[in-house]
Amino acid sequence: MGDYGYSLHPYFKEMPAIGKKLTRTLKQNVEDIENVEAEIAKEVDRVKNSGKATEDMNKKGEMTAWQRIDYLVDPGTWCPLHTIYDPASNEEGNTGVIDGLGKIEGKWAVIIASNNKVMAGAWLSGQADNVLRVTDIAKRLHLPLVWVLNCSGAKLMEQDELYPNRRGSGTPFFRHAELQEMGIPIIVGIYGTNPAGGGYHSISPTILIAHKNANMAVGGVGIVGGMNPNGCFDEEAAEELIELTRKSETTPPGRVEIHHNGTGFIRDVCDTEEGVLDDIKRYMKTIPAYAPEFFRVADPAEPKFPATDLYSLVPFNQKRTYPMHEVLARLFDNSEHMEFKPDYGLEVYCGLAKVDGLLCGFIANNQGVLGPDYPKYADYQGIGGKLYREGLIKMSEFVTFCGRDRIPLVWVQDTTGIDVGDTAEKAEMLGLGMSLIYSIEQTDNPMMSIILRKGTAAAHYVLGGPQANNNNVFTLGTATTEVYVMHGETAAAASYARRLVKDKDAGKSLEPTIEKMNKMVKDYYDKSRPAYCAQKGFLDEIVDFSNLRKYCQAFVGAYYQNPASICAIHQMITPRVIKG
Repeated sequence: MGDYGYSLHPYFKEMPAIGKKLTRTLKQNVEDIENVEAEIAKEVDRVKNSGKATEDMNKKGEMTAWQRIDYLVDPGTWCPLHTIYDPASNEEGNTGVIDGLGKIEGKWAVIIASNNKVMAGAWLSGQADNVLRVTDIAKRLHLPLVWVLNCSGAKLMEQDELYPNRRGSGTPFFRHAELQEMGIPIIVGIYGTNPAGGGYHSISPTILIAHKNANMAVGGVGIVGGMNPNGCFDEEAAEELIELTRKSETTPPGRVEIHHNGTGFIRDVCDTEEGVLDDIKRYMKTIPAYAPEFFRVADPAEPKFPATDLYSLVPFNQKRTYPMHEVLARLFDNSEHMEFKPDYGLEVYCGLAKVDGLLCGFIANNQGVLGPDYPKYADYQGIGGKLYREGLIKMSEFVTFCGRDRIPLVWVQDTTGIDVGDTAEKAEMLGLGMSLIYSIEQTDNPMMSIILRKGTAAAHYVLGGPQANNNNVFTLGTATTEVYVMHGETAAAASYARRLVKDKDAGKSLEPTIEKMNKMVKDYYDKSRPAYCAQKGFLDEIVDFSNLRKYCQAFVGAYYQNPASICAIHQMITPRVIKG
């Protein structure tokens, strides 16, 4: 037992085992999954290699954003998010920021860095939404936000795409104010030239640290030179702009002399790039945080079975089934768990497990045939992945218990939807689905989602999907992920079934309609691939199977670092309900 002892150790020290050793490796399945992971890796490399060459920047004494993050974050703790997110399909191929979760001096933080390789870290289309997604994580987990800032302002030729609207470029500054109102600190390290929106990025955090060559200002020389517009440029105006530009090269507005020695906005000025990052580390040491032992229920332990087993366990072929509990056994500490109502709501797994010795709830879609006489309200066979009456009730109960006990939740989705038809409607599917959404919302409990394979129809929403954004901290996908309102063939059938009947009755050829149906099937397929899902923001990152537990560790560890509310472990009701 740990140095501090553990509450309720009869419940949690040694929990029932789950899973068994893998008997064989499915080579083709492994190869199919690894091929997709390699495709995602290429997309990540494309983003990292876009813009200026790293070697050229280093020669000029400038680190890239990735190098700054690598220096700042504790080794082995970086969990990137939104790496290939690009909802506006920018010509740059990214939104201009890099972000994720990582430890700094042993404490979890949400980290955002300006991609200084591309237009000196300018605001690009989609960046504001990216920033809001990331700051949602800080807000939800009550974590410090760290900015590694190098923002040259807006990409002016695309101002109409990024400047206005409710989630436009000004919104993150209001989010910074909101976080501080909640007691969540924001630390910024400032590099380079930061005018206009970049200036507000600099000034809106809680603690400002600057490199000696940095500046921050309401406007740069180009803006100053255009403050008295005449509707067009002439030679006189051009000459004036030339003079102002030459002057700004030696004395740009908002230099450290102004904002350190003068206004006093900047706390510290550092002579080196690394010095700024060292200063961020120094301030991170002052952030309030519980030691993990305060909340642990057992000593941390690795799963009994290797994560590489997942490449054989999770079928690449979406029509094949698999034992979900074997997947979970590769995520849980010591492959142990306490299952909630195992004989009720057979289509879903609900249970408690340990991640790094910290308690976490898991909800997952069981797969395969669900046994005779299930669901009880129908005369047809229940199939795993679909949601039925008992499963929806069971999840609502488990979510509510976990919310009461302040236990974070991880959802593992592989769903084909909710049961449909008049029989299902009489069994209250519609109301019970909404009841689960209500249960999620009323818990005010942080949740993480993994779309292991299929995220389909309304089931994708109700199973803690990214649409549950008051609770959903982030959503991960894998090489086997598909996200769609329904399978392409189902969508084509729903769209063209009546047209086929009309064509047939009119004696027309069916080929033109069949061609449209097949085009729709392909379109659905293309727009549900893992890379597409990540680029459009259907999820927050595509993660290798071998890294799924790492993200679970980051989520659970971050949740318990400084929670907004606490339930004492010995006062929890969920383990008592399970044990009886």
